[in-house]
Amino acid sequence: MQKYLITSQELYTNDTAIFSTTLQVKLTKYLPEYVLFRDKENPNYDLLAIEFIRICNQFNSVKSFIHQDIDLAKKLNATGVHLNSKQFGEISYAKSLGLEVIISTHSHNEVLEAQQLGADAVTYSPIFVSPNKGEPKGLDDLIGLLSKCNIKIFALGGVVNKSQVDILQETNAYGFASIRYFL
Repeated sequence: MQKYLITSQELYTNDTAIFSTTLQVKLTKYLPEYVLFRDKENPNYDLLAIEFIRICNQFNSVKSFIHQDIDLAKKLNATGVHLNSKQFGEISYAKSLGLEVIISTHSHNEVLEAQQLGADAVTYSPIFVSPNKGEPKGLDDLIGLLSKCNIKIFALGGVVNKSQVDILQETNAYGFASIRYFL
C-alpha cells in the first residue's frame, strides 16, 4: 500500500529551518512514496516549496507534489500537482506539461470524471471520521468504488493509525493519504 504524506502549516510551520527538519524527519521515519506540500495560507509558500522539493529530492523513492499551483510544480520540477475538487478543468493542462496529476474527489462520479480526464490518481474522502470533513464514506463505499474504476485511489480522511491502514490494505486501494498518521 502506497503512503501519501500531506503537510500542513500547523505541523510544519512557515519557518524554513523548522519545516526542513520536520519534513526530513518524517520522510526518514515513514518512507512515504508520495509527498504533498499543502499549505493554503502561507505567505512564504513559494520559498517553502523550493525547500520542499530540495528535501524530497534527497529521497530517491519519493514523488513530490505541489498543491493546486500547476505552474509552480512545473517550475520547481516537482513530480506533479495535486489539484482540488474545483480544478477538474485543469487536468489536461497539467498533463500537457508532463506533470503527474492527483485530484481530490468526494463522490464516485468525481472519481470517474477524473479517470476519464486522464488524472493519474485521486484522493477519495473522507473514509473515516475526520474533523470538519462531513459524514465518512466508510469501507463499503470505498470497496464499491474500487469495483467500478481503474484509477489509482488514495483513501483519505481520518487515517490516523496502523490498524486503519491494515483495514484499507484489505480493500485493495492503491494507497492512503494522511496528515495525522505521519505525526
